[in-house]
Parts: sequence; C-alpha cells; structure tokens
Amino acid sequence: VQLQAYGGGLVQAGGSLRLSCAASGRTFNSIFMGWFRQAPGKEREFVAAISWIGGITYYADSVKGRFTISRETAKNTVYLQMNSLKPEDTAVYYCAANTVGISSRRGYDYWGQGTLVTVSS
Repeated sequence: VQLQAYGGGLVQAGGSLRLSCAASGRTFNSIFMGWFRQAPGKEREFVAAISWIGGITYYADSVKGRFTISRETAKNTVYLQMNSLKPEDTAVYYCAANTVGISSRRGYDYWGQGTLVTVSS
C-alpha cells in the first residue's frame, strides 16, 4: 500500500487548509485511516482517525471542534479539513493506514511521506 499525502502549505492563524491522502497499490484493506503530526523537536502525535467501514471518527483533544476527518471510499482517499488553525498546529502531517485495527490511535502499519503545514501568527 502506498499513501500519498498532499495539501500542506503556509496559512495565517485562523485560516483553513484541507489535506488529502490517496491510497494505491495492492488491495486496500484498512481498518482505520489516520492523520498524525510531528512538530519540530517533538514526538509524532495522533491527530485524527476514521474507521474505513462505518466512518466513525476519533480526534485528539487539541484539534476537536476545529479539524474534521472524512473519507471517500470509492477513491481510497481520506481528508483532513483543518479550520481555525493556530501556530501550534505547525507540523509535518502524515497519513497512515491501520490494517490490524486494534486501536484507532496506534499500531499503524503503512505511512505516507508527510506534508508540511505552517501556520503563521
């Protein structure tokens, strides 16, 4: 499975961005699709996830109410709509696929290359 994330960029605080992640390759059999981020000097952290069947969503407290994860199963694509962005949201954002399905927040076994989001104050 290959994951291609795109849509990052530079935005002012309070602005919005939408990230996309397209999956390709052999038969796609993800249980969860998730977004993670890693800010400079910090560990990678969970942002949001969605169950591929059913579309149940999960969010980190820091983004709840501002970010929305969604998926388009026909296109094997997951999105992250980010609104009311803050400078502390600045990070490289990674999409990931979890084909094991034990947890929505960990155990992801396929990762995309990351896309940089920079929020200026």
